[in-house]
Amino acid sequence: MSENTHAVSRPKRRLKVPFWAQIIAGLVLGVLLGWLARSQDLAWLVTTLDKVGGTFVQLLKLAVAPLVFFAILVSITNLRKVNNAARLASRTLLWFLITSLIAVVIGLAIGLLTNPGAGTGLTPKDGGKPESQGSWIDFLTGIIPTDVITPFTELNVLQIVFMAAVAGIAALAIGEKAQPVLTFSESVLELLQKALWWVILLAPIGTVGLIGRAIATYGWDLIGKYATFTADVYIGCALVMFGVYPLLLATVAKVSPVQFFKGAWPAIQLAFVSRSSVGTMPLTVKVVERLGVPREYTSFAVPFGATTKMDGCAAIYPSLAAIFVAQIFDIQLGLQEYLLIAFVAVVGSAATAGLTGATVMLTLTLSTLGLPLEGVGLLLAIDPILDMMRTATNVAGQAVVPVLVAARENILDRDAYRGASASPLEEDEPEVRDRAPEPVGATA
Repeated sequence: MSENTHAVSRPKRRLKVPFWAQIIAGLVLGVLLGWLARSQDLAWLVTTLDKVGGTFVQLLKLAVAPLVFFAILVSITNLRKVNNAARLASRTLLWFLITSLIAVVIGLAIGLLTNPGAGTGLTPKDGGKPESQGSWIDFLTGIIPTDVITPFTELNVLQIVFMAAVAGIAALAIGEKAQPVLTFSESVLELLQKALWWVILLAPIGTVGLIGRAIATYGWDLIGKYATFTADVYIGCALVMFGVYPLLLATVAKVSPVQFFKGAWPAIQLAFVSRSSVGTMPLTVKVVERLGVPREYTSFAVPFGATTKMDGCAAIYPSLAAIFVAQIFDIQLGLQEYLLIAFVAVVGSAATAGLTGATVMLTLTLSTLGLPLEGVGLLLAIDPILDMMRTATNVAGQAVVPVLVAARENILDRDAYRGASASPLEEDEPEVRDRAPEPVGATA
């Protein structure tokens, strides 16, 4: 080999701050600014934080209606590309139900052990009826829209899901004649996901505003009154996210739970900050694909889960809230009521529809049990703080179930799963080698 061989210059690496580090930095800065605004009574800073956080959430919500419609439509039609599509869909729904049942049992157990409504100092007079409420009649009849425009203008996600499902099934029935519509829908979906991806990149800035406003507005005094209830919700969600899900991954899917969280953590973080399963959906889709779940199945399971799979908002939270409200109003709950809570959690979770907050699900639970709806007013003040952990749990479950089903059906790419530790916010690009490539003809 000649000594005069020209050295090949190495491409410079770009310094990239991991997405999780950006989010944590946003959380820390938000807490500091929120504390400063509250302690120094800086109204301008509170307003600024409110505008920053509100703008971020508004940008996420802007694409929700068309995103849900086209994601569900395309996901249903994509099932035609998957072998045993009906089996995959039914197994997905089954695991949604199983994990929701486990979550609600954990919520009830924690509530019975801790008595979250005792010693709070709150009374029925502190509550108030919500402006809107959920009922089984409204839930069942409200699925069908009166027209095709109102669900989009009023952001009724459940009705949008219904219309998208009908359109998707109709497209499957028509066959080749529907291909132009499907091609258009896939293009629009790609467009929406790209636009929403740009919004997701702003999450660290949005985090500063959302967390800062929460601290500046609520402080720590309010949390004190709800200390047990808040701890119950966070502990219950943590048990499901870091206990139940890893156990299922290890025993059912036979994969590493640690590797799952390495791959799924960016989506879980964004869900914690944004409090929106639907807003997090494009990132959830990407992390699930990187965990080795086939794209065709992912494009069905994740949108389906983002609108129906709510272990935090629809299982743990309403079960604890029902016990909390019953204790405040001095109402005794028996075995029948606890079974009803489990039933509502497993069957009615679609009522939350992936949006920020779980008031509809809570009112549905309370009305089914015959508990005073004024109890909702007791929990609205603390709801944003609780909703962060609830939504993170929702999204974790929406990522876990496709992995479970794919592993059980032997369609999980386990090599991809084991390597899913790179941040999904980095563009897919060829790796830059640590050393310069050897000249052609070089010998070892």
